[in-house]
Amino acid sequence: MTGGAGGGGVPTPTAGLGGGGSAGAGTGGGAGTAGSMQAGAGGFGATAGSAGAGGSAGRSATGDAGAAGAGAAGAGGAENGGAAGRAGMAGAAGRGGAAGGGGPYELEFVGNITTSDSVDTDGKTFSKHWDQITPENAGKWGSVQSSAGAAYNWRTLDAIYDYTEKAGIAFKEHAFVWGSQQPSGSIGEADVKAWMKAFCTRYPNTKVIDVVNEPPPHTTPSYANAIGGGTNGTWQWITNAFLWAREACPNAVLVLNDYSNIEYKEHQDRYISIVQTIQAAGAPIDAVGAQSHDLDDEGMQLATVKGFVEHMYAETGLPIYVTEMDIDQTDDQAQLRYYQDYFPYFRDSGVVKGLTIWGWIYGKTWSVAPNSGLVRNGTSRPAMTWLMQQLDRPVP
Repeated sequence: MTGGAGGGGVPTPTAGLGGGGSAGAGTGGGAGTAGSMQAGAGGFGATAGSAGAGGSAGRSATGDAGAAGAGAAGAGGAENGGAAGRAGMAGAAGRGGAAGGGGPYELEFVGNITTSDSVDTDGKTFSKHWDQITPENAGKWGSVQSSAGAAYNWRTLDAIYDYTEKAGIAFKEHAFVWGSQQPSGSIGEADVKAWMKAFCTRYPNTKVIDVVNEPPPHTTPSYANAIGGGTNGTWQWITNAFLWAREACPNAVLVLNDYSNIEYKEHQDRYISIVQTIQAAGAPIDAVGAQSHDLDDEGMQLATVKGFVEHMYAETGLPIYVTEMDIDQTDDQAQLRYYQDYFPYFRDSGVVKGLTIWGWIYGKTWSVAPNSGLVRNGTSRPAMTWLMQQLDRPVP
């Protein structure tokens, strides 16, 4: 995605919204329930806490990145098939439980994205380290169809999807409808429906789909009025997109994806308003997507993010996917500290179902976060080493 910096504002934590969590500080956390993850990644431990709301502004982005974790002891997850199936993780030693959370969901995957449209890259085997993949660019409508009515070009997506099928890892689509990287020409309802139908017919095991990415005011499709209109009102075009996606893709988790919605209040307030409006109109939205590019903004605090996550869940009733997280730090120890803060919370919150890191090879991540890579010059940075240890996966 593209975009400039948001307006000013300083996050101001308020009282947390969650119920009682497990594991007090210094106790190491409670034992986690057994989890089942793609390719056999492990179950996770104690729930983590809630905290404040507040803040404003944020930068736009099109990527996300997962965060590393240390936390409560987790029970082993079951293997879930695939050539690269891994045993479930034995939970890492707890860092002390945080109050709050208490949702019913477990983290199902910790994944990443393609690197210049490749899966295995730089001598590294993707499926050894990640159990979910999002095509960084290849799944965007404009990458598959150059103009309205033109033939679809599935070549790159075919290779990525086939990899996930052979490796037994989850495939996430990014994105069906977006105000950027869409086909040129005049697009209408028939075009959108045909695109969704063709995609899900070809890739029936797609697990999660960003149905609409970065709704207004962040981006607005040029064809919004042609597919229902209602921008800043009924949001009928978004409701229609979800209805058509459900018809075409009945087995996928359908997500409205956006940025800054768990970091800054003004962004979250607008996002929640859109979600509640389309829910009332009957949109079959299954989850909310939080890109999470701004977690390492100056002044950002874990307590603030916790509060926004808990508030999002309370207001929408939907689980959260962290879809595009990156920690853009040149200093290895600074990057590690952010991962050690955020990953345990996302893992143990009870409301986050999936986490995708937006790039892992240093120097090959998107331009707004050039220092977010986790493997530099062929060697794992400390955050990557720590994260793989938490997930009981090999360190590259």
